[in-house]
Amino acid sequence: MQGYLSVCSTSTHEKVIERSRFIARCGHVEGEEEARAFIGAVRAEHSLATHNCFAFVADKAGNLLRFSDDGEPQGTAGMPILEVIRSKKLFETAVVVTRYFGGIKLGAGGLVRAYAGAAADVLAGADIRAFTPCRDLRLTVGYEHYDALRRYLSARDCTVKDTQYTDKVSVVAAVRAADAASFAAGAVDFLGGRVACSEGEEYLFPFPTIG
Repeated sequence: MQGYLSVCSTSTHEKVIERSRFIARCGHVEGEEEARAFIGAVRAEHSLATHNCFAFVADKAGNLLRFSDDGEPQGTAGMPILEVIRSKKLFETAVVVTRYFGGIKLGAGGLVRAYAGAAADVLAGADIRAFTPCRDLRLTVGYEHYDALRRYLSARDCTVKDTQYTDKVSVVAAVRAADAASFAAGAVDFLGGRVACSEGEEYLFPFPTIG
């Protein structure tokens, strides 16, 4: 299972260049249908805009990609947006840059800089995650050892997804697949054997990127 980078939620960034408003929005999309729906929602919100230019890479391999200049001179909007997405090595990501024309023409070079810059700005502020092969670990302890388990989890690279309180406490944590065995062994050692561990199936989970 191959990991990849993607934006994890929708972000928006706006700036004005020579009196034209450029509003960039990015989002996580899984497949062309989701990408088209994302673009359609932006177009509906900005139906009076001069242009709604876009690009997306809608799969995990980089094969499903599209772009549009939406009436701008050919090659000045959609492709520059796409190149920004690709330069950041992002997948399952769509970017729409809306332009409200302000009366001053930017020229081909100015348009390329404006659209690429707007895409770069919105992605710079986006929540980008590493969708990484991981497993769910279920760790079950008695109530008297729950605080110790919480200390162990808080000091490790994992994401707690669920906690259930019955006759015991059962915590489900997403951990990187490559670390699952050592993570479970470490928990058993830390709690002196007073924890039961079980592993789930491998899947992709959006871990926060570092740095």
